[in-house]
Amino acid sequence: MKPVALTLGDPAGIGCEITLKAWKALREELCFFLIGDLAHVAHMAQAQNVPVTPIQSPAEAPAAMQQGLPVLKHALPHAAPAGRPDPANAAAVIEIIRRGVDLVRRGEASALCTNPINKKALQSGAGFAFPGHTEFLAHLSNAPLPVMMLASPLLRVVPVTIHIPIAEVPRQLTADLLEATVRVTHAALRADFGIEDPRIAIAGLNPHAGEQGAIGQEERTVIRPALDRLEADGLNVTGPFAADTMFHPVARRNYDVALCMYHDQALIPIKTLDFDGGVNVTLGLDFIRTSPDHGTAYDIAGTGTASPSSLIAALRLAAELGARRAARAT
Repeated sequence: MKPVALTLGDPAGIGCEITLKAWKALREELCFFLIGDLAHVAHMAQAQNVPVTPIQSPAEAPAAMQQGLPVLKHALPHAAPAGRPDPANAAAVIEIIRRGVDLVRRGEASALCTNPINKKALQSGAGFAFPGHTEFLAHLSNAPLPVMMLASPLLRVVPVTIHIPIAEVPRQLTADLLEATVRVTHAALRADFGIEDPRIAIAGLNPHAGEQGAIGQEERTVIRPALDRLEADGLNVTGPFAADTMFHPVARRNYDVALCMYHDQALIPIKTLDFDGGVNVTLGLDFIRTSPDHGTAYDIAGTGTASPSSLIAALRLAAELGARRAARAT
Protein backbone atom coordinates (compact mmCIF):
# COMPACT_ATOMS: atom_id res chain seq x y z
CA MET A 1 0.00 0.00 0.00
CA LYS A 2 1.11 3.52 -0.78
CA PRO A 3 1.08 5.93 2.19
CA VAL A 4 -1.67 8.45 2.93
CA ALA A 5 -0.79 12.08 2.17
CA LEU A 6 -1.73 14.49 4.98
CA THR A 7 -1.81 18.26 4.44
CA LEU A 8 -0.75 20.72 7.11
CA GLY A 9 -3.92 22.83 7.05
CA ASP A 10 -3.78 26.21 8.75
CA PRO A 11 -0.37 26.29 10.47
CA ALA A 12 -1.74 28.49 13.26
CA GLY A 13 -4.40 25.92 14.14
CA ILE A 14 -4.23 22.55 15.84
CA GLY A 15 -3.38 20.55 12.69
CA CYS A 16 0.30 20.07 13.45
CA GLU A 17 -0.33 19.14 17.09
CA ILE A 18 -2.93 16.50 16.32
CA THR A 19 -0.76 15.15 13.48
CA LEU A 20 2.09 14.52 15.90
CA LYS A 21 -0.29 12.81 18.32
CA ALA A 22 -1.73 10.74 15.47
CA TRP A 23 1.77 9.55 14.55
CA LYS A 24 2.24 8.28 18.11
CA ALA A 25 -1.04 6.38 17.91
CA LEU A 26 -0.72 4.99 14.38
CA ARG A 27 2.98 4.43 13.67
CA GLU A 28 2.65 0.64 14.04
CA GLU A 29 -0.70 0.48 12.23
CA LEU A 30 -0.51 2.43 8.97
CA CYS A 31 1.73 4.77 7.01
CA PHE A 32 1.17 8.46 6.33
CA PHE A 33 3.32 11.51 5.73
CA LEU A 34 2.74 15.21 6.39
CA ILE A 35 3.24 17.88 3.73
CA GLY A 36 4.38 20.97 5.60
CA ASP A 37 7.08 23.37 6.70
CA LEU A 38 9.88 21.37 8.31
CA ALA A 39 10.97 24.09 10.76
CA HIS A 40 7.38 24.69 11.87
CA VAL A 41 6.73 20.99 12.38
CA ALA A 42 10.05 20.41 14.15
CA HIS A 43 9.32 23.25 16.59
CA MET A 44 5.94 21.75 17.45
CA ALA A 45 7.40 18.25 17.63
CA GLN A 46 10.03 19.29 20.15
CA ALA A 47 7.33 20.31 22.60
CA GLN A 48 5.69 16.89 22.25
CA ASN A 49 8.94 14.92 22.22
CA VAL A 50 8.14 13.43 18.81
CA PRO A 51 10.95 12.77 16.29
CA VAL A 52 10.55 14.17 12.78
CA THR A 53 11.99 12.52 9.67
CA PRO A 54 12.36 14.62 6.50
CA ILE A 55 11.61 12.77 3.27
CA GLN A 56 12.18 13.67 -0.36
CA SER A 57 9.32 11.61 -1.78
CA PRO A 58 6.32 9.57 -0.56
CA ALA A 59 8.22 6.38 -1.38
CA GLU A 60 10.50 7.08 1.61
CA ALA A 61 7.59 7.34 4.04
CA PRO A 62 7.24 3.64 5.03
CA ALA A 63 10.85 3.40 6.23
CA ALA A 64 10.75 6.86 7.81
CA MET A 65 7.50 6.15 9.68
CA GLN A 66 9.30 3.97 12.21
CA GLN A 67 11.88 6.67 12.94
CA GLY A 68 9.59 9.67 13.29
CA LEU A 69 6.80 11.62 11.63
CA PRO A 70 7.64 11.67 7.89
CA VAL A 71 7.54 15.26 6.59
CA LEU A 72 7.62 16.14 2.91
CA LYS A 73 9.04 19.65 2.99
CA HIS A 74 6.94 22.58 1.80
CA ALA A 75 8.10 25.92 3.17
CA LEU A 76 5.88 28.62 4.63
CA PRO A 77 6.92 32.24 3.93
CA HIS A 78 6.19 33.38 7.50
CA ALA A 79 6.29 31.98 10.99
CA ALA A 80 2.93 30.76 12.27
CA PRO A 81 2.40 31.40 15.99
CA ALA A 82 -0.35 29.25 17.48
CA GLY A 83 -3.80 30.79 17.37
CA ARG A 84 -2.82 33.69 15.07
CA PRO A 85 -3.76 32.98 11.45
CA ASP A 86 -1.66 34.89 8.94
CA PRO A 87 -3.06 35.55 5.45
CA ALA A 88 0.56 35.84 4.25
CA ASN A 89 0.77 32.03 4.50
CA ALA A 90 -2.43 31.52 2.50
CA ALA A 91 -0.81 30.82 -0.87
CA ALA A 92 1.48 28.19 0.65
CA VAL A 93 -1.43 26.49 2.42
CA ILE A 94 -3.30 26.29 -0.90
CA GLU A 95 -0.24 24.93 -2.71
CA ILE A 96 0.19 22.23 -0.07
CA ILE A 97 -3.35 21.06 -0.83
CA ARG A 98 -2.63 21.11 -4.58
CA ARG A 99 0.54 19.13 -4.01
CA GLY A 100 -1.28 16.52 -1.96
CA VAL A 101 -3.91 16.11 -4.67
CA ASP A 102 -1.21 15.75 -7.34
CA LEU A 103 0.60 13.06 -5.35
CA VAL A 104 -2.57 11.00 -4.94
CA ARG A 105 -3.65 11.41 -8.55
CA ARG A 106 -0.19 10.35 -9.74
CA GLY A 107 -0.37 7.21 -7.61
CA GLU A 108 2.40 8.17 -5.19
CA ALA A 109 -0.06 8.21 -2.27
CA SER A 110 -3.12 6.04 -1.71
CA ALA A 111 -5.41 8.76 -0.38
CA LEU A 112 -5.52 12.37 0.79
CA CYS A 113 -6.31 13.45 4.34
CA THR A 114 -6.57 17.18 5.01
CA ASN A 115 -6.09 19.10 8.22
CA PRO A 116 -8.51 22.00 8.83
CA ILE A 117 -8.07 25.31 7.00
CA ASN A 118 -9.27 28.86 7.66
CA LYS A 119 -11.27 29.82 4.58
CA LYS A 120 -11.37 33.50 5.52
CA ALA A 121 -7.56 33.69 5.79
CA LEU A 122 -7.19 31.97 2.42
CA GLN A 123 -9.71 34.29 0.80
CA SER A 124 -8.12 37.46 2.17
CA GLY A 125 -4.52 36.33 1.68
CA ALA A 126 -4.67 34.55 -1.67
CA GLY A 127 -8.05 35.26 -3.23
CA PHE A 128 -9.28 31.73 -2.51
CA ALA A 129 -12.43 31.54 -4.62
CA PHE A 130 -14.10 28.52 -3.03
CA PRO A 131 -16.50 28.12 -0.09
CA GLY A 132 -14.28 25.44 1.39
CA HIS A 133 -12.04 22.40 1.00
CA THR A 134 -14.71 20.28 -0.69
CA GLU A 135 -15.36 22.70 -3.53
CA PHE A 136 -11.64 23.33 -4.10
CA LEU A 137 -10.89 19.62 -4.30
CA ALA A 138 -13.77 19.15 -6.72
CA HIS A 139 -12.26 21.89 -8.89
CA LEU A 140 -8.86 20.19 -8.86
CA SER A 141 -10.36 16.83 -9.85
CA ASN A 142 -12.93 18.21 -12.33
CA ALA A 143 -15.69 16.52 -10.34
CA PRO A 144 -19.15 17.63 -11.50
CA LEU A 145 -20.79 17.08 -8.09
CA PRO A 146 -18.73 16.72 -4.92
CA VAL A 147 -20.75 15.20 -2.09
CA MET A 148 -19.88 15.69 1.57
CA MET A 149 -20.34 12.66 3.81
CA LEU A 150 -19.80 12.62 7.56
CA ALA A 151 -19.03 9.08 8.68
CA SER A 152 -18.51 7.32 11.99
CA PRO A 153 -19.07 3.77 13.22
CA LEU A 154 -22.47 4.92 14.52
CA LEU A 155 -23.84 6.88 11.57
CA ARG A 156 -23.22 8.12 8.04
CA VAL A 157 -24.92 11.30 6.85
CA VAL A 158 -24.90 13.33 3.63
CA PRO A 159 -26.29 16.89 3.41
CA VAL A 160 -27.77 17.60 -0.03
CA THR A 161 -27.24 21.35 0.34
CA ILE A 162 -24.19 22.40 2.32
CA HIS A 163 -22.77 25.84 3.10
CA ILE A 164 -25.71 28.07 2.23
CA PRO A 165 -28.10 30.12 4.38
CA ILE A 166 -31.18 28.29 5.62
CA ALA A 167 -33.35 30.74 3.67
CA GLU A 168 -31.73 29.52 0.45
CA VAL A 169 -32.31 25.81 1.06
CA PRO A 170 -35.84 25.55 -0.41
CA ARG A 171 -34.71 27.48 -3.49
CA GLN A 172 -31.61 25.42 -4.15
CA LEU A 173 -33.07 22.04 -3.26
CA THR A 174 -34.26 20.46 -6.51
CA ALA A 175 -35.28 16.97 -7.54
CA ASP A 176 -32.32 16.85 -9.93
CA LEU A 177 -29.84 17.81 -7.20
CA LEU A 178 -31.28 15.26 -4.79
CA GLU A 179 -31.23 12.52 -7.41
CA ALA A 180 -27.64 13.28 -8.42
CA THR A 181 -26.50 13.36 -4.78
CA VAL A 182 -28.09 9.98 -4.12
CA ARG A 183 -26.42 8.48 -7.20
CA VAL A 184 -22.95 9.73 -6.20
CA THR A 185 -23.49 8.44 -2.66
CA HIS A 186 -24.75 5.07 -3.88
CA ALA A 187 -21.76 4.62 -6.20
CA ALA A 188 -19.25 5.51 -3.45
CA LEU A 189 -20.83 3.18 -0.90
CA ARG A 190 -20.57 0.33 -3.36
CA ALA A 191 -17.11 1.03 -4.76
CA ASP A 192 -15.20 2.43 -1.79
CA PHE A 193 -17.12 1.25 1.29
CA GLY A 194 -17.82 -2.23 -0.07
CA ILE A 195 -21.60 -2.14 0.52
CA GLU A 196 -23.13 -4.09 -2.36
CA ASP A 197 -26.73 -2.81 -2.02
CA PRO A 198 -26.63 0.44 -0.05
CA ARG A 199 -29.75 1.30 1.94
CA ILE A 200 -30.29 5.04 1.60
CA ALA A 201 -32.79 6.82 3.86
CA ILE A 202 -34.03 10.26 2.82
CA ALA A 203 -35.04 12.93 5.31
CA GLY A 204 -37.88 15.34 4.66
CA LEU A 205 -37.26 19.06 4.56
CA ASN A 206 -40.20 20.14 6.69
CA PRO A 207 -41.28 19.11 10.20
CA HIS A 208 -42.97 15.68 10.16
CA ALA A 209 -41.79 15.34 6.52
CA GLY A 210 -44.46 17.83 5.51
CA GLU A 211 -47.32 15.88 7.08
CA GLN A 212 -48.86 15.11 3.69
CA GLY A 213 -48.68 18.71 2.57
CA ALA A 214 -50.02 20.32 5.74
CA ILE A 215 -46.58 21.70 6.69
CA GLY A 216 -44.98 22.29 3.31
CA GLN A 217 -44.98 20.86 -0.19
CA GLU A 218 -41.31 20.04 -0.89
CA GLU A 219 -41.73 16.40 0.09
CA ARG A 220 -44.36 16.04 -2.64
CA THR A 221 -42.95 18.34 -5.31
CA VAL A 222 -39.19 17.81 -4.94
CA ILE A 223 -38.28 14.75 -2.89
CA ARG A 224 -40.91 12.24 -4.02
CA PRO A 225 -40.28 12.72 -7.78
CA ALA A 226 -36.54 12.13 -7.25
CA LEU A 227 -37.18 8.99 -5.22
CA ASP A 228 -39.56 7.65 -7.85
CA ARG A 229 -36.84 7.92 -10.51
CA LEU A 230 -34.24 6.31 -8.25
CA GLU A 231 -36.55 3.46 -7.26
CA ALA A 232 -37.34 2.83 -10.93
CA ASP A 233 -33.61 2.30 -11.51
CA GLY A 234 -33.40 -0.21 -8.68
CA LEU A 235 -31.74 1.89 -5.98
CA ASN A 236 -32.67 1.00 -2.41
CA VAL A 237 -34.03 4.37 -1.26
CA THR A 238 -36.69 5.00 1.38
CA GLY A 239 -38.44 8.10 2.69
CA PRO A 240 -38.95 10.92 3.02
CA PHE A 241 -38.88 10.48 6.78
CA ALA A 242 -39.43 12.96 9.59
CA ALA A 243 -35.90 14.01 10.53
CA ASP A 244 -36.66 14.02 14.25
CA THR A 245 -37.25 10.24 14.26
CA MET A 246 -34.45 9.09 11.94
CA PHE A 247 -31.50 8.96 14.28
CA HIS A 248 -32.42 6.91 17.32
CA PRO A 249 -30.70 3.50 17.59
CA VAL A 250 -33.55 1.37 16.18
CA ALA A 251 -34.05 3.67 13.18
CA ARG A 252 -30.33 3.68 12.35
CA ARG A 253 -30.34 -0.10 11.90
CA ASN A 254 -32.49 0.29 8.79
CA TYR A 255 -30.09 2.26 6.58
CA ASP A 256 -26.44 2.63 5.64
CA VAL A 257 -26.58 6.39 5.10
CA ALA A 258 -29.08 9.17 5.79
CA LEU A 259 -29.43 11.92 3.18
CA CYS A 260 -30.48 15.17 4.77
CA MET A 261 -31.73 18.31 3.09
CA TYR A 262 -29.40 20.85 4.72
CA HIS A 263 -26.17 21.15 6.67
CA ASP A 264 -27.31 21.15 10.29
CA GLN A 265 -29.99 18.51 9.73
CA ALA A 266 -27.13 16.14 8.88
CA LEU A 267 -24.33 17.34 11.14
CA ILE A 268 -26.16 17.79 14.44
CA PRO A 269 -27.01 14.08 14.79
CA ILE A 270 -23.54 12.75 13.98
CA LYS A 271 -21.74 15.33 16.10
CA THR A 272 -24.07 14.55 18.99
CA LEU A 273 -23.58 10.81 18.65
CA ASP A 274 -19.83 10.76 17.93
CA PHE A 275 -18.19 14.16 18.13
CA ASP A 276 -14.64 12.82 18.29
CA GLY A 277 -15.02 9.94 15.85
CA GLY A 278 -16.72 11.64 12.91
CA VAL A 279 -14.83 11.87 9.62
CA ASN A 280 -15.52 14.15 6.66
CA VAL A 281 -15.33 12.18 3.40
CA THR A 282 -15.66 13.82 -0.03
CA LEU A 283 -17.50 11.56 -2.47
CA GLY A 284 -17.51 11.96 -6.24
CA LEU A 285 -13.79 12.78 -6.63
CA ASP A 286 -11.33 10.72 -8.65
CA PHE A 287 -9.30 10.14 -5.47
CA ILE A 288 -10.01 9.35 -1.82
CA ARG A 289 -10.20 12.33 0.52
CA THR A 290 -10.98 12.40 4.24
CA SER A 291 -10.65 15.06 6.92
CA PRO A 292 -11.23 15.38 10.66
CA ASP A 293 -14.68 16.73 11.44
CA HIS A 294 -13.64 19.88 13.27
CA GLY A 295 -12.04 23.24 12.59
CA THR A 296 -8.77 24.97 13.34
CA ALA A 297 -9.59 25.45 17.05
CA TYR A 298 -7.47 28.58 17.47
CA ASP A 299 -8.69 28.93 21.05
CA ILE A 300 -6.74 25.85 22.15
CA ALA A 301 -3.94 25.88 19.56
CA GLY A 302 -0.54 25.65 21.22
CA THR A 303 -1.91 24.46 24.57
CA GLY A 304 -1.24 20.78 23.95
CA THR A 305 -4.85 19.84 24.76
CA ALA A 306 -6.25 19.19 21.27
CA SER A 307 -7.71 15.72 20.75
CA PRO A 308 -6.39 13.77 17.77
CA SER A 309 -9.36 11.34 17.78
CA SER A 310 -11.07 12.66 14.64
CA LEU A 311 -7.79 12.89 12.71
CA ILE A 312 -6.87 9.35 13.73
CA ALA A 313 -10.27 8.17 12.51
CA ALA A 314 -9.82 10.15 9.27
CA LEU A 315 -6.39 8.62 8.60
CA ARG A 316 -7.67 5.12 9.29
CA LEU A 317 -10.63 5.60 6.96
CA ALA A 318 -8.41 7.13 4.26
CA ALA A 319 -6.11 4.10 4.41
CA GLU A 320 -9.05 1.69 4.35
CA LEU A 321 -10.80 3.37 1.40
CA GLY A 322 -7.52 3.82 -0.44
CA ALA A 323 -6.72 0.12 -0.08
CA ARG A 324 -10.18 -0.85 -1.32
CA ARG A 325 -9.95 1.44 -4.34
CA ALA A 326 -6.44 0.17 -5.17
CA ALA A 327 -7.64 -3.44 -4.95
CA ARG A 328 -10.56 -2.66 -7.25
CA ALA A 329 -8.17 -1.13 -9.80
CA THR A 330 -6.01 -4.26 -10.05
